[in-house]
This record gives sequence, C-alpha cells and structure tokens, in this order.
Amino acid sequence: MKDNSAELFPLVNEQGDIIGRATRGECHGGTFWLHPVVHLHVFRPDGALYLQHRPAWKEIQPDKWDTAVGGHVDLGETPEEALRREAREELGLTEFCPEFLLRYVFSSPRERELVHVYRTVTAAMPRPSDELDGGRFFTRAEIAELLGKDFFTPNFEQEWKRVFGNGPTD
Repeated sequence: MKDNSAELFPLVNEQGDIIGRATRGECHGGTFWLHPVVHLHVFRPDGALYLQHRPAWKEIQPDKWDTAVGGHVDLGETPEEALRREAREELGLTEFCPEFLLRYVFSSPRERELVHVYRTVTAAMPRPSDELDGGRFFTRAEIAELLGKDFFTPNFEQEWKRVFGNGPTD
C-alpha cells in the first residue's frame, strides 16, 4: 500500500481560505504549501485516549503512534466533512459529537499543515481499518511517560502538550 501522490488538496492561507490547489506529492515534497488537515482525539468516558499506530508503509512518520483520526481535507470538502469521512474510514466511527478545540499551523522539515483539532468522548469501540496498523487506548499517565521517547509522532506530542498538557493529571 502507498499514499496517492497525485491526490489533489486545497491550498489555504492561515485563516483557512482556499487560495489554490496542489497534489499530495507537491504538498509533501518540500514546497511548504499550507494545506488543511483534521485531527480527532477520541476519549473513552474514563478519560483514556485512543491512538492509532501508523503503518510502516506510510510516507510520513511510519511506525509511530498518532492521533486517533488524522487526515487531509479533500478539494471541495469542509473540515467538518473531512473529519466525519476520516473517522468513518479509519476507525468505523459514525455516531459521535465532535467538539472543535482549535486551529493552528504545524510545520515539519517537509510540509506545512493547517490543523483543525477536535475531540470527542464515546463508549463506541474504534475498529481500525487497513489504513492503520491497529490502535489502542492510553491513559494520561502512559502518554506522559512516553513523551519525548520517539514513540509518538512529533505532531501528536506538540498537539498533546498544546491542548491537553503533558502531565498525568493536567
């Protein structure tokens, strides 16, 4: 399996306004063209957080643990539509109430993303698709213990600290 480098993404400014379009390959190829993505943090009622394990075949951050749902906004799609599509495709989640948390720009050595961050609390058990290499729930204490140990994606670590703090009881 491999990502489709010809897939079209919208290009946006920091306010989220569409200013153009480009392929996945162009966006991930060092152009640093800002493109929108969505992240959904899936919590159980007891506070544990579900994380996905990125497959080894992924172009970016293979074999790392990451936000439960993460994906690109397709050309012609709103962030909310992308969030619902990605949650359904990646985890089989269809009945959930997303809460918008924030939007920020994430930069890595090869790309820039406008990240739309949401959270939800659900008792439904995620069913990871073959897009993922499984997943599991982590307690806040487990996450705090693993931060900085090259276990999570850098994006997850930065977002976790920004949104939820980095200690087991924050």
